[in-house]
Amino acid sequence: MRSVLTAALLAVALPAGAIDFGSILNKGIESTKKFQEANKEFSTADEIELGNGVTAGLLGAVKLHSDANLQRYVNRVGKWVAMHSARADLPWSFGVIEGGSINAFAMPGGAVLVSHGLVQRLGSESELAAVLAHEVAHVVLKHQLKAIQSSLNSEAWAGLGKEAAGQAIGRRGGDAFGLKSAAANAGVDAVKSGVFLRPLDRGMEYEADRLGVVLATRSGYDPYGMVAVMQMLMQEKGDGSGADVFSTHPAPSDRMAELEKFVPTVAKASGQSVDARFRQVVGGR
Repeated sequence: MRSVLTAALLAVALPAGAIDFGSILNKGIESTKKFQEANKEFSTADEIELGNGVTAGLLGAVKLHSDANLQRYVNRVGKWVAMHSARADLPWSFGVIEGGSINAFAMPGGAVLVSHGLVQRLGSESELAAVLAHEVAHVVLKHQLKAIQSSLNSEAWAGLGKEAAGQAIGRRGGDAFGLKSAAANAGVDAVKSGVFLRPLDRGMEYEADRLGVVLATRSGYDPYGMVAVMQMLMQEKGDGSGADVFSTHPAPSDRMAELEKFVPTVAKASGQSVDARFRQVVGGR
């Protein structure tokens, strides 16, 4: 299975009980230093496994929206945008989760989830493409991966090393440190501990906005789609739960100010005539 999200999309909605989180970072032996030295940088395969764990952690708490047509549509738009990125070879998957909050999540390795509440507030496919392009940009630039790596303290890494080495001994061969399974477990733990849900650095968000504009434009969409999304966000208010884009991103007005400097420098594109298709699938306004 290349992606937890891909498997979940086949069933449209995944019950929380279907995920077996297993034992997280709880086996003990002594060779953590070697493990740490061997894993200063994640390979692409390890990044994907880490992302699978994060996705599993999120889908253990929320469900995918039941509209299969909407899932196919968002997945199609997202993959089209991702094809125009520098990491087109990742196993990209896009899904819409239940809930009226405004939020989106990009997992290391290419899985992206957006809330139904966010999709409902968009007015065109160019705006949807802009949202997905922003999340694709985070993955391309490895923002979440860097944040997770920097947030894991030495104790967590030590536990990961013990878990990995213990699994390797149990399998008697294969990957010397069981990194794939250990990385996936670390991804689940990053959600359960709250590490993954922490806000990214403001500079990373601005960088993802800029690259998102480039990717959306390169894919044939209106580069001002991102500006329209910011205008929508400026009119909205967070629900105060700390579980929406307003609590994890810079203020929309600040993001708009940065975009106003950048978008005019991007080659203008007429954009695809896709508004009717967006309204047919999403409803739109």
